[in-house]
Amino acid sequence: MQQLSVVIITLNEERNIRSCLESVRSVADEIIVVDSGSTDGTLGICEEMGIAAVQQSWLGYAAQKNFANALASNDWILSLDADEALSGELKTSVLEWKKGPATPAAFARLTNYCGKFVRHGGWYPDTKIRIFNRLNTSWSGTLHETLTGLSLSDCRLLKGDCIHYSFHTLSDHLRQIDRFSTIGAKALHEKGKRGTLLKILYKPVGRFLRNYVIHAGFLDGLTGLIIAINSAHAVFLKYLRLYYLYKDKVV
Repeated sequence: MQQLSVVIITLNEERNIRSCLESVRSVADEIIVVDSGSTDGTLGICEEMGIAAVQQSWLGYAAQKNFANALASNDWILSLDADEALSGELKTSVLEWKKGPATPAAFARLTNYCGKFVRHGGWYPDTKIRIFNRLNTSWSGTLHETLTGLSLSDCRLLKGDCIHYSFHTLSDHLRQIDRFSTIGAKALHEKGKRGTLLKILYKPVGRFLRNYVIHAGFLDGLTGLIIAINSAHAVFLKYLRLYYLYKDKVV
């Protein structure tokens, strides 16, 4: 049977880490948690569950995950975010994967937004590659990191959902938008991209129409509308901050 290391990075995830760890106990031969300085109950929960988290100052999303992968005893990695948990069906699929020939694998991610599961607006199935051999690939990218040289076409698609507890409150989402739009603007600026007034105007509108109309976000009711508006707002902030970066102003 194939040996599998589950790798998780954390920062102040006391609301999520217990369900994440409980969901992987039956499939993991080893669990690696790398924490970047949690000040809440995250580390206490890990210790209570018999896991000694490794402390590492924040290196960036890709570098932090690569650091964590390097600590694993096994080459095959199941990478999860701390706000994710395997459904019962997905756990069964992972156990079946361990019995067969080892190949990269992906699975669908079902997001819970403020207590409601979101199945439209481009948020589902949100298929992600999460099982891979660390010797053949690594994480790259500043934001929304990806695995180098590995695509979904290379992967076996496992049955079942990975439950993503994305935002417990609207404030959680707004804080992430503020943080991610800053990171995204700086990444574009470093690539020589410019934020123009035209982009500031039309790109948020395009994102709203894509999520709410084209991908039928309206079928998720008020939640779908909130997500579409917030997604458009995130794009607006990113290109506005990119514009100010080009003008040498603080973002």
